[in-house]
Amino acid sequence: MTERAPLSRKLSAIAESATLKVDAKAKALQAAGRPVISYAAGEPDFATPGHIVDAAAEALHDPANFRYTPAAGLPVLREAIAAKTLRDSGLEVEPSRIIVTNGGKQAVYQAFQAVVNPGDEVLLPAPYWTTYPEAIRLADGIPVEVFAGADQEYKVTVEQLEAARTERTTALVFVSPSNPTGSVYSYEETRAIGEWAVEHGIWIISDEIYQNLVYEGVRAVSIVEAVPDAANQTILVNGVAKTYAMTGWRLGWMVGPADAIKIAANLQSHLCSNVNNIAQRAALAALTGPQDEVEHMRQAFDRRRRVIVDELSKIEGVTVPRPLGAFYVYPDVTGLLGREWRGKRVETSLELADLILDEAEVAVVPGEAFGPSGYVRMSYALGDDALLEGVRRLQDLFA
Repeated sequence: MTERAPLSRKLSAIAESATLKVDAKAKALQAAGRPVISYAAGEPDFATPGHIVDAAAEALHDPANFRYTPAAGLPVLREAIAAKTLRDSGLEVEPSRIIVTNGGKQAVYQAFQAVVNPGDEVLLPAPYWTTYPEAIRLADGIPVEVFAGADQEYKVTVEQLEAARTERTTALVFVSPSNPTGSVYSYEETRAIGEWAVEHGIWIISDEIYQNLVYEGVRAVSIVEAVPDAANQTILVNGVAKTYAMTGWRLGWMVGPADAIKIAANLQSHLCSNVNNIAQRAALAALTGPQDEVEHMRQAFDRRRRVIVDELSKIEGVTVPRPLGAFYVYPDVTGLLGREWRGKRVETSLELADLILDEAEVAVVPGEAFGPSGYVRMSYALGDDALLEGVRRLQDLFA
């Protein structure tokens, strides 16, 4: 018998999402009766606001939602997204330049598919969200990491980007507020990077999914607002998952120039057709309905942010830059490495995360998932009591 043909080399090279892997392990331990506290998943612990759920329930009684709808999204939802984009990103855009996607991940995937050709280099500021490098590789691109540490508040500079640029550089990933660090670029920093990208004709993939989760009076300035000329070479990625506690609804979108959106829409027409109509109706209610529960959640995240930063800072050997957005803290734990804890020698943040799970029953994501070793990501989108208990376990472990 002839041997079976091999599997796809491209897909075989793609790694599993590290954040989902750690979260799944934590949930399995919890199901087995272990009192594990998980800071792994970037998922609000709040229920989706009631008026959004009610809109979805009402949509279930409309037979129109049981049929195919335009692959790029319901027209009324694309209009609402256009209004939000103008309100929060300062960009006036026609609904025809918007595609509704199955979550922000699909928008990220399609954005790279639209602008990256085989062998193109994509500048990827690190620490980065785990999906970006894999999505770049799926587009046959080459991710080029540009690292900024805690001393830079995890924000890259134009000088660093210019040093990494080559004749093959096609695109730049720009994320503010950041996952995994919570860093927010200032208006001046954003403008400088946008002007640099325009000068060199580089595409910008700007992930704005955390733009409404900011603190201390900070505003996440969109790169297309800081540099209007960048709009013709920028794809904005966004969604309802984080702001509205709708991670499981899988509703995101991408906004961009007409030519890029057209080819991305062609891809989506073959990839999945339209997004679930019930989720689209729910997203419409989220964007156009009352925002008081959103503000309540933001205030809760802010409170938790201050608690986790203050408590982690009490651990000797841990440096905690103060995040101004999203719901993550990204401590530098290099001061804990190269030492022995509970009889175990720890050299990397990957080994440190294993130690923390085994000895303290706390799940964190090691820095290796987002770039260099020496860091851990902790989401504070969990209940107040669990958040404080988990950090106190870490204080005891590293006392």
